[in-house]
Order: sequence, then structure tokens, then C-alpha cells
Amino acid sequence: MADGAERARLRYAWRALSVVSMASTLTALGNSSLNVALPVVVRHFEASATAASWMLLSFMLASTVLIVVFGRLADMFGRRTMYLCGLAIYTGSSLLLGFAPTEWVFIGLRVAQAAGTAMLLANSAAMLTDAFPASHLGRGMGIYIASFSVAQLVGPTLGGFLTYRFGWEWLFWYNVPIGLLCLLWGALTLRESGKRNRSGGVDVAGNLLVVLCLGSLLFGLSQVGDRGWSDPVVFGGIAAFAVLLPLFILVERRSGHPVVDLDLFRDRPFAFGLLASFLNAVARFAVVLLIALFYQAAFGDNPFEAGVKVLPLAVAALLTSVCSGPLHAIMRPRTLTVVGTIVSTTGLAVLLVVISPTVPYWLVAGSLVLIGIGSGMFMPANATALLHEMPGERLGITNALRLMLQSCGVVVGTALALSVVTSPLPAELRRHVLAGTVSNVSDEAVRQLVTGYQLALLCMTAIGVLAVLACVFARQRRPAHEKAG
Repeated sequence: MADGAERARLRYAWRALSVVSMASTLTALGNSSLNVALPVVVRHFEASATAASWMLLSFMLASTVLIVVFGRLADMFGRRTMYLCGLAIYTGSSLLLGFAPTEWVFIGLRVAQAAGTAMLLANSAAMLTDAFPASHLGRGMGIYIASFSVAQLVGPTLGGFLTYRFGWEWLFWYNVPIGLLCLLWGALTLRESGKRNRSGGVDVAGNLLVVLCLGSLLFGLSQVGDRGWSDPVVFGGIAAFAVLLPLFILVERRSGHPVVDLDLFRDRPFAFGLLASFLNAVARFAVVLLIALFYQAAFGDNPFEAGVKVLPLAVAALLTSVCSGPLHAIMRPRTLTVVGTIVSTTGLAVLLVVISPTVPYWLVAGSLVLIGIGSGMFMPANATALLHEMPGERLGITNALRLMLQSCGVVVGTALALSVVTSPLPAELRRHVLAGTVSNVSDEAVRQLVTGYQLALLCMTAIGVLAVLACVFARQRRPAHEKAG
């Protein structure tokens, strides 16, 4: 009887994984495909450097803030309904994005798309953790992370192809039939999972402070391209972040139902695991965007050519993620996070050394492979280590916290990288970076751009070293009365 129940649970778990993987692939492709096509969209709307930055950052900021909100609401009211609503919102906003008349309408629709994405991300890993037996969770999580991570990495190549052959509108329109298919399969397949925990509520003050805190930092960083680092507006945005962050922590300590449960950080391995997730995202998530922009801005590649050149990172991440299940059988997840972070940081360091106006592509490709291998090892191992001990009624908020910090890392890393890359160029030339037209200006402008890339990669490598240290500290043993990770 027990064996039959186990087999039935596994059958449902694999069906649930198929839904989650399809949806994660859809949203990750949709988000990352804009990275390589951004110059075309910027030229279409004749957008300023600030508007161009917010085409990316608005989605990242909204999804980051809303992930924790929807994680809490899912714990309270159930994950299945929220998951299906997320698919519907994402699909509808994708349809409308292709018809956006101005850059700011485009940005508003990206926020709506981010809301749908947040509903999905806040529930995906938690639903799988509920569905899979512990002995199979590492394999299932590895496939889910592989689908999400690799879709993020393949997205630029797909986005480049669609933009080059059909127009930028198809970056969003192709999501519609796939989204409808996912919605139908999810409605037929998914069951409500996890115990509902309706005690408390939603932390309105905490969520508002998250918006103000991250928003002020991103606003300051997004103005660097137009104003430079010394401008009062830039300094004011960063200073506001510095003031609001401790205020946010104070409010969360006093809240009865905080957006960030600070008690979780008392578990030092868990806290360092979250820190490692954040630092890894800051260090490596902007690589695909930067390399795709580099080949368009400095070499004059079209979007499809630039998208193909970042493909080695995706292939390496895919192969490594698929192999992560067997690796879990012989190596602890936290050990895998250390190894993966060392490999990806090595790839960043190699890219820093070789980047130049005349760099052979094979050297860049080799660096991308190292970063991809490290990413494919780190992400499923870190998710498994952080989630597998949590009780079912806490999985939603715990997973949402993990994703929020990871998303914060993506947002901060992207904004920081774009700001540093453009900083060596004169203010009047910085808009050419996001428009992908630096090579049309002068050879000197290209050299200044490469200097910006070297500075950005130096920052990313240093942050990668910090991520390695966080992974090492996360491996410390728990107290004897706690279950080992």
C-alpha cells in the first residue's frame, strides 16, 4: 500500500513538474529575450538612456517586490489559484506589449507582466517541494531550475532571432499561444498543495518600504548614464536607500507579519545561503546582457548574431543543471554551491582579463562556459539546501524570500553593471551603448566602452569572491538537534 501511494505521489509530482517547467521556461524566455533586443526597442521608441534602463529595471523591481507579497498570499489562500492567475496575467500583458504606443506605456505593461511572473515564481519551488518525496526532490528541483535558468540564458538568442526576422513585437506575441497552453495544462493537472496559514496578514508598511528602498537605489543608478556618478540626483537616490534600509529592518522587527521574516536569519547557514544567492545574482546575472550589448555596440552585430554568441553560457548551464541530480547523491548541496560559485567567479575573472576591442571570440566563449557551469551547479543546489527542511506551511514565504533576495541581486547587478559600463564615455555618447551604436561613433568611443566593461567585470569578480565566502560559511554544521543540510 505504501509503495502504491509513493508511486502515485511521484506520478503527480512529475506532472506538476511539467506544468511548473513549462511556465518557468515561458516567463524566463520572455524576460531574458529583451536583453539582446533592447537596442532595437530603444531605437524604435527613440527612448532616452533613463527610459531604456527602466525597460529592464521596471520589470525587475516590480517582480522583486511582489514575489514576497504573493508568497505570503499563497500561504494564506492556496497556491494553485494564484499560479493560474499569474499565467493569465502574464499571457494577457504579453499580448498588449506588442501594441505599446510609447516607451512609458511599454514600461507600464512590463510592470503588469512582472506581476504575473511574481505569482508564478513565488509558488513554483514551493509546489515542487510539496509534491516530491524528499528522496526525489533534488532531481525534480534540478530539472525545474534547469528549465528556468537555461530559458533565461537561451532567451537572448531567441530574442535576437525573433527581432531580426520578424520585429521586436514578436518578443512578446509568441508568448500568447504557449501561455494559453500552459494555463490549460495547469488547470487540468495542478492540485492545491500545502497547509494554509491565514494567521496575520500582509505587511503593507514593509512592502511599501521595499518599493521605496529598492526604487530609490535603482533610480539613482539609472541616472548615472545621463548625469554621471557625482550628480546630486544620483547621490540622493543612493543616500535615500542607505537611510531607508535600516528603517525597513526596524519596521520588520516590530511587525506581526513581516514581509521578511528576520527570525529566519538566526539560522546562520540559512542566512549565509540567502546571502550567497544574492551575491551570485549580483555577480553573474548581467553577463548575458553585457556580452550581447558588447557585440552590438562595439562590433556592430545584429541582435541574432549577438544572441548566438551568448549561447555557450546557456548550453553549459543546461548540461550542468541536468547532471545536478546525480551530483546530489554523492555531494552535499552546500558543497555544490561552493564549487559552483568558484567556477563561475573564475569565468568572470577570465572574461575580465581577455575583454578588449580585438578579443577573439573563442576566449569570450570559454569564459561564458565557465560561468554557465558554475551557475548550473549553484542554483539547484542552493534552492534545495534552503527549502528542503522547511514545513509545508512556511515554504511559500521562505521560497519567496529566497527569490526576492535573488531578484534584488539581479536588479542591483544589472543597474550597477549598466552604470559602470557607460561611465567612461562622455555624457553625450552614453545613449549609444543601450542603442547598440557605439561602433558607429569612433574607435576612441569603443576603447572607452571597453574600459567600462573592464571596470564592471572587476566589480562583478570581486562580488563573486564574496559569494564564495558566503557559500563556505553556509556549510557550517547546524546544532546537533537540527537536521543536517
